[in-house]
Amino acid sequence: MKSVKAWRVGNVGDLQILSGSRHRPHLKRPMWIIVLVTMVVLFLVCAYMYPPHTRGACYVFSSRGCQFEWLPPSPVRELTDNEIASRVVIRDILNTPAVRSKNSKVAFLFLTPGPLPFEKLWDKFFHGHEGRFSVYVHASRDKPVHFSRYFINREIRSEQVVWGRISMVDAERRLLANALKDPDNQHFVLLSDSCVPLHDFDYVYNYLMYSNMSFIDCFEDPGPHGNGRYSEHMLPEVELKDFRKGAQWFTMKRQHALIVMADSLYYSKFRDYCKHGVDGKNCIADEHYLPTFFHMIDPGGIANRSVTHVDWSERKWHPKSYKRSDVSYDLLKNITSVYLSEHVTSDEQRTVLMRPCLWNGIRRPCYLFARKFRPDTLDNLLNLFSNYTTL
Repeated sequence: MKSVKAWRVGNVGDLQILSGSRHRPHLKRPMWIIVLVTMVVLFLVCAYMYPPHTRGACYVFSSRGCQFEWLPPSPVRELTDNEIASRVVIRDILNTPAVRSKNSKVAFLFLTPGPLPFEKLWDKFFHGHEGRFSVYVHASRDKPVHFSRYFINREIRSEQVVWGRISMVDAERRLLANALKDPDNQHFVLLSDSCVPLHDFDYVYNYLMYSNMSFIDCFEDPGPHGNGRYSEHMLPEVELKDFRKGAQWFTMKRQHALIVMADSLYYSKFRDYCKHGVDGKNCIADEHYLPTFFHMIDPGGIANRSVTHVDWSERKWHPKSYKRSDVSYDLLKNITSVYLSEHVTSDEQRTVLMRPCLWNGIRRPCYLFARKFRPDTLDNLLNLFSNYTTL
């Protein structure tokens, strides 16, 4: 006997009449069992066709056993005592909040064999900004005669520097050490005797002082003038996968300068094994030490580019030198209008690596300085300075 049930749905007046039975109808088929069996069969078929890549699962699910080419992941290397000590110091320096001085300055570090041919140009650049910068000069061969009051008595104790040798890195560290003695120095710029400014002082100061990272050139070069210079004598601390290359002309924040001075472990690896003749190679320490070091200890803290322009289009051991007839407003305008950094690998492919120049995540011109300018370009640069630095 059937009964009628009334269930209210929606409004009060709406009724849905459903009829039911006292007895449940007999199920025709156990469908859920069929679905479950089908899924199990598909799983086993897939396990047979595509063996799993774990040893335990391999024996459970694969009817063919573990006859495939698979290697377990390499175990994490245990750090040496020296590495642990070094990384503890570096970690604490990086984790210490930067203390902004009330009179924050940019330290300009000039690495030169003798006289500074563009001292008059730099004098014009610095004029009117006293108290916002400091100057340090490492003259490795001859003591320069200065024409600008900003350079008088600014030489530090210097030693001989040989291109391509660890003595170049030693000179950089010597400049940093002297500049770090002044707590107001918050950003450090390495410059050569052939460098010139591309913008006015305020632009350069703000670009550097308010950047959230250091501008250290760094890229991976698989060719003979990159990874081809690596020596396994650097193991275990420096592995090939971490070996990097870059131009030596850096700018760095105070925390990074402190880290460079605190490092002895990684520096010693490059001092001993990145030099001419090791394993029959010609490793150039100043092109590899800092890029590799910062790639290993603080890769997110560097921009992987330099803010000093140089022209390698001639594909020689040294970059192009600008002579007097080369210097024009258009040349300087073109350099200051570059928004992409470029690296070229030294292998047969000569791969060109391009990336946008970012400043705190915002696209900005790449370069603040440029080299290599010959001394006879000074007059042209002085005449053009007010025009091209306002570009």
